[in-house]
Amino acid sequence: MLKQVKFLWCLLMMCVFCSKQVNAQQAGHVIALQRAQDSLIRISAAVLEATENPLRFEKNAQFIKTLVNALKTPGSFSFGFDSLKTISHVTSPDKAFRIFSWYVPTTEGGYRFFGAIQLHTKDGQLKLFPLIDESAAFIKDTNIISDNKKWFGARYYEIVPVINSGRQTYYALLGWKGNSSKTTKKVIEVLSFENGLPVMGKAVFEGIKGTPVQSRIVFEYNKLNSMTMRMDKVLNMIVFDHLVAFDPAMVGNYEFYASDSTFDGYRLLGGKLKLVENVQPKNDPDAKDELYIDPKNKNIPVTKKF
Repeated sequence: MLKQVKFLWCLLMMCVFCSKQVNAQQAGHVIALQRAQDSLIRISAAVLEATENPLRFEKNAQFIKTLVNALKTPGSFSFGFDSLKTISHVTSPDKAFRIFSWYVPTTEGGYRFFGAIQLHTKDGQLKLFPLIDESAAFIKDTNIISDNKKWFGARYYEIVPVINSGRQTYYALLGWKGNSSKTTKKVIEVLSFENGLPVMGKAVFEGIKGTPVQSRIVFEYNKLNSMTMRMDKVLNMIVFDHLVAFDPAMVGNYEFYASDSTFDGYRLLGGKLKLVENVQPKNDPDAKDELYIDPKNKNIPVTKKF
């Protein structure tokens, strides 16, 4: 009996010791990630402070290297990077992955986008897919089905899972794309995984009768205006401003497009996203809708009506 008691006592002490070691390791990982976050904050500030493209991209390369090294830390998926405000990091509602995305403004008035998809692995090891901005490849056809190495760059702020017949099939990514000194773009991208690899774009957007199914949706409008685009959970619909030209003579010239204060939406139905015109949003407006108007022109008054 005494031997059994001693054995149980030793076993208990070993468990306590191992638990303390695990807790110490976890605490060490958190400290390492906090330090990395501080470095990322400093580097991202240096990117924005740089006045020439070469220096901006040099600092951004340093940012990427620091971020990847941070994500190699065991358990990094659970670290929120909440103090890092210059980039977007959103997690899918099912906690399967998260996306980091950000931009570097150019002196010409455009934007170059960067990003990565981090998968949530069982063992806590890093599984990361870089997102390579190849926007130029989509100029003639925005319906290209691509992968993470040919990405229609954007800064994402919301992930909407799409479920069909009880099975999750893909995710709709809502993002701000910027564009030029005259217009801004927003995009609804589609992300799915095939054989564990990311696929960008999917023929799921059904418009009005007689129009072709689209693989992604791109909105473009006057840079001095804003556009709301968000998931309305009450309507089960991605709701967005209806954009029209200021004047019928300007149709097709997106520098002269803005909201007419009505809304359309894409309803999630049967694995498809079906266009519904003239909807009434139910959810309260989200402040983040206005975070992606134009980071370089924060003081410009925003007009929603003509």
